[in-house]
Amino acid sequence: MKIAFVGKGGSGKTTLSSLFIRHLAATHAPVVAVDADINQHLGVALGLDEAEAAALPAMGAHLPLIKDYLRGTNPRITSAETMIKTTPPGEGSRLLRIGEDNPVYQACARTLPLDNGSVRLMATGPFTESDLGVACYHSKVGAIELCLNHLVDGRGEFIVVDMTAGSDSFASGLFTRFDMTFLVAEPTRKGVSVYRQYKEYARDFDVALRVVGNKVQGPEDLDYLRAEVGDDLLVAFGHSDWVRAMEKGRAPRFEELEEPNRAALRTLRDAVDASYERRDWQRYTRQMVHFHLKNAQSWGNAKTGADLAAQVDPAFELREFAPEGDSAATTPTPA
Repeated sequence: MKIAFVGKGGSGKTTLSSLFIRHLAATHAPVVAVDADINQHLGVALGLDEAEAAALPAMGAHLPLIKDYLRGTNPRITSAETMIKTTPPGEGSRLLRIGEDNPVYQACARTLPLDNGSVRLMATGPFTESDLGVACYHSKVGAIELCLNHLVDGRGEFIVVDMTAGSDSFASGLFTRFDMTFLVAEPTRKGVSVYRQYKEYARDFDVALRVVGNKVQGPEDLDYLRAEVGDDLLVAFGHSDWVRAMEKGRAPRFEELEEPNRAALRTLRDAVDASYERRDWQRYTRQMVHFHLKNAQSWGNAKTGADLAAQVDPAFELREFAPEGDSAATTPTPA
């Protein structure tokens, strides 16, 4: 299951995504955690010190390897250089799975032990000196979008992505790549403004969006959120001494998190599990192709010197139960 945490800067989305990752790991579920925020705080929220977090391999730095692995023997993709962030899989492409071992995970992921489990942690990587003045955030998350386009994940396994602040993800098709998007909102006008923007942008793409209230201090705050976001409000988190200790680098064991906040995490998990029944791989594949063709026409063809529309395999549909192994690139049989 693919889950995104979004929200305005300072809303607490990284904190809540890290709590949810810990909650999943405590059940021994297979979890891949991805820091897609250019500010790169997820590793620290999961217990790394600043130096350890800074030493995480950057997915963007391994983009040639990622492209070359994913294209496999797909005859429609003549070289890794002609792949862009939206390039969809087709017959011959290699697909990714949450629990497997593969060169992408070997290069970009690090296993992080937690109190009662472990996760694979991946990060886009921060801006480097060579990026300053010439690169944008979206050039960093292209590796994540490619990986999600080639991911076949199932019930009971999870990839949790801590997204960039605000509505920046709408500059690509990344916002449509998730089974559930949790928008973290404080009970303030600024806190719900990103929700309104996100809701409006996502309206035509059938994005599953639920609001998670944060820093809610009492019934008045809760009533405010209900009035502003209506039925999209799923649950709210209040004050947490556990989180305060974690932010000081002295986190207790996860089972000591306050019960009201543990119950809120269970509600998030229930919402994710329920979304499984609404999965639509045909729509997922269709949207993937839509954004690829849009990017190809807008800038991709000019940048690569190739007709990127030709990369689309019309007979291919991404499926959960694609064939296993090195030949996982075989096209699933269309329904």
